[in-house]
Amino acid sequence: MKKKSRVRKVIVRLVLLAAVVALVVYALKPRPAPAEFHTVSRGPMRVTLDHEGKTRVRQPFVISAPLAGRVHRIELEPGDRVRANRTALVRFEASDPGFIDARTRAETQARIKAAETAVKQIDAEYRKVETELRLAETNLRRVEELVRQGITAQAQLDEARSQDQVLRDQLDVITSARQAAVFELEAAKARLVEPADSGTDASGKRMIVIRSPIDGVVLRRLRQSAAVVPQGEPLLELADPANLEVVADYLSTDAVRMKPGLPVLIDRWGGNEALRGSIRRIEPSGFMKISALGVEEQRVNVIIDFDDPRQAWESLGSEYRVEARVIIWESDDVVQIPTSCLFRNGEGWAVFAVDAGLAQRRNVTVGHRNGVAAEVVEGLRAGETVVVYPSGDIQDGVEVVEREAGA
Repeated sequence: MKKKSRVRKVIVRLVLLAAVVALVVYALKPRPAPAEFHTVSRGPMRVTLDHEGKTRVRQPFVISAPLAGRVHRIELEPGDRVRANRTALVRFEASDPGFIDARTRAETQARIKAAETAVKQIDAEYRKVETELRLAETNLRRVEELVRQGITAQAQLDEARSQDQVLRDQLDVITSARQAAVFELEAAKARLVEPADSGTDASGKRMIVIRSPIDGVVLRRLRQSAAVVPQGEPLLELADPANLEVVADYLSTDAVRMKPGLPVLIDRWGGNEALRGSIRRIEPSGFMKISALGVEEQRVNVIIDFDDPRQAWESLGSEYRVEARVIIWESDDVVQIPTSCLFRNGEGWAVFAVDAGLAQRRNVTVGHRNGVAAEVVEGLRAGETVVVYPSGDIQDGVEVVEREAGA
């Protein structure tokens, strides 16, 4: 009996010792490192340069007092529509200017000749663009027929339509510029009017009525109440709301990556969808601007035209806030991963790919990048799993497990 008892005690001690050893081994065994996983995908990707901008009218017209005198109360309000040569903007009661001396008369006559020359130059430009438009219309009809016959690609038809629309817009701009030049010519001629030649109202006072030089709306009423004003005092600002553009001041280092014609997405303007536009001009001269952090930055104005029809953005007005997203590169089919998967490995980039539950460091060649995703040229295939935000616990060959949501 004593011998059996001793054997039983030895067996119990061995079992306890084995249990302790198993617990120690389990406690010392490395646990899988938790990590967030992502599946490498293939799809569309674009790289944009984003910056806040604002809308502005392309050609505002400031109506000023042609002579010193008393301006009557201006009843027009911002937003009121005006018609060219029909809407009376301002009634102006000119003060007696007295007779014009020889020097002033010579200067005024020179201004009249300059204004007449400007009108002739605009007329010549109008005839030139009108001729180009007729050629563009003929070319558009020819390309439309070729597309119907299946001889020409749709891209050539789109280009012909774009050229036709550009020339039509140029004619509208030239027409507005001519109206403004004619107005300047009439204002110059008015300076030669002698006291006896002035028109008068029923009370015998000399009255000048300034009419709108364009079809458009009143942007700003710079003076409302009746007052005596000097010559050249700004009274009203007019504009055609259809001639709206976007201006965004980009860093000069970003502006050099752009060129006229690049597509632009105009976002955060208040509508449900982004508007389409394109760069018309990148101004050749930059300027210095202090950022919100007090840093001096060299900025360049980028001018953007709307490509969508007027109905899509007719609720926008001048000086409205928008966000311009210039597309400098895009593709419909690229292998891509979140930029948060990348980490430096020497002078190149690497990721941790997950294979059979183990993290494997893999060098990758990265192409284009935006703020969210990066194009993978070599090193990964679509469908593979990679680690996002790899921590210091994750090394090559370490066992990893996907972190539960909310953990």
